Amino acid sequence: MKTRMKSNTIVAYVMVLLALSMAGGCSFLKQQVRSERRSVPYTYLGAIDTTNSGMITWKNFFHDDNLLQLIDTALVNNQELNIILNEIEIAKNEIRVRKGEYLPFVGIGAEAGIEKPGEYTRDGAVEHGLAVMDNKPFPDPLGNYSFGAYATWEIDIWKKLRNAKKAAMLRYLATTEGKNFMVTHLVSEIATSYYELMALDNLLQIIDQNIELQSNALNIVRQQKDAAKVSQLAVNRFEAQLLSTTNLRYAIRQNIAETENHITFLTGRFQGPVNRSSSTFLSMPADSIYEGIPMQLYMNRPDIRQAELELAASKLDVQVARANFLPSLGVRASTGFQAFNPAYLLQPASLLYNMAGEAMAPLINRNALKAAYFNANAKQLQAVFNYEKTLLNACLEVTNQVSWLRNYSQSLQTKTEEVNIRNASIGIASNLFNSARADYSEVLFTQQEALEGRIQLVEIKLKQLNGVVHLYTSLGGGWR
Repeated sequence: MKTRMKSNTIVAYVMVLLALSMAGGCSFLKQQVRSERRSVPYTYLGAIDTTNSGMITWKNFFHDDNLLQLIDTALVNNQELNIILNEIEIAKNEIRVRKGEYLPFVGIGAEAGIEKPGEYTRDGAVEHGLAVMDNKPFPDPLGNYSFGAYATWEIDIWKKLRNAKKAAMLRYLATTEGKNFMVTHLVSEIATSYYELMALDNLLQIIDQNIELQSNALNIVRQQKDAAKVSQLAVNRFEAQLLSTTNLRYAIRQNIAETENHITFLTGRFQGPVNRSSSTFLSMPADSIYEGIPMQLYMNRPDIRQAELELAASKLDVQVARANFLPSLGVRASTGFQAFNPAYLLQPASLLYNMAGEAMAPLINRNALKAAYFNANAKQLQAVFNYEKTLLNACLEVTNQVSWLRNYSQSLQTKTEEVNIRNASIGIASNLFNSARADYSEVLFTQQEALEGRIQLVEIKLKQLNGVVHLYTSLGGGWR
């Protein structure tokens, strides 16, 4: 049994070292940051920078006053965030519980009662044969009055209780980092929904502009049909296109309503308008995001710090479970006054005290302790794997978001040039159609392609802005 316990401990310890060597522990990360700061840190834009954008607070990162107000409201009213804050208080109280376990327990108490033993019992015979004082027999029934103080203390010679307190402290800190992780994603979700709402407003404006343009084109075609220049087929095609474009407004309006309600939910409100300046959406700058030093990323993300603290706490849990097999040393003491009559209670002859020490160790049937020890080892390995997974996920997120932002920034430039060309083609096609040098189908296709291009431009701009937000949060920003 002892050999198996030792081997499991060694395996867990090796796995911890392996995880720390692969992913980087706290001290290792700090050393890496110092060493990498001496080298040339490149950003994904090719510029030199030593600042991780995740270190910027959300109040300094976002420059839209309406968005800042929404985030500030959500950080106060969001229900899920408030639930996590109460979990932090629970973890904080757990520290006090663990701390109290290795301190002495001291209490006071009082007792009053009467006793009437049988005449032929041992106690009854003693009372019958003795006197309390000269010529004064035992009272019948015999009273018992006492008060005093008592103390118990388990001497933490194996640091079992202290390690349990440290583990509770680490889990409290991990819960705090979990709250930070929640704040990061709450900020990200609000910003993403806010930009989506602005994009929908721009799509609705584009649809309205195209409805006006297509209505004018339909009126012209009807006039030409009256002049026998075109057939009813051309009128039907233009009218069908107008109805199709008009129908898009209802889907966009529904999406606007749902997005507004989602933002309202995130901010912890039941109703209310969502203020935004949608007219500046396409011109909003996508600020340069720097990934900074790789080791800074690992030290700044709340989920990585949370996993690291959970790993440290699980290691202490193994030590606590191992200490349960060792003897425990306890001290019990009490002092006070006891008498059969309250009149004699405070006399020196009524004073009593006792003190005892005890050492106990499990000997037979230690299955429960073994199970707790094996569970602690298994949970430690789980913490190791969770730590590794968190690190890998962080690297994957940053790599994907860097690529996302780069590609959609370039795509936005290309799509902007395309939309400008298609918008110019609408006027050209209309002039050619009015001069009978182009078929009406060319006008329809040109208008449809221009509409699709403008819609795609808004979608690409939305993806670019979302890429900035997601890269910011994946670098550990947004929780300050």
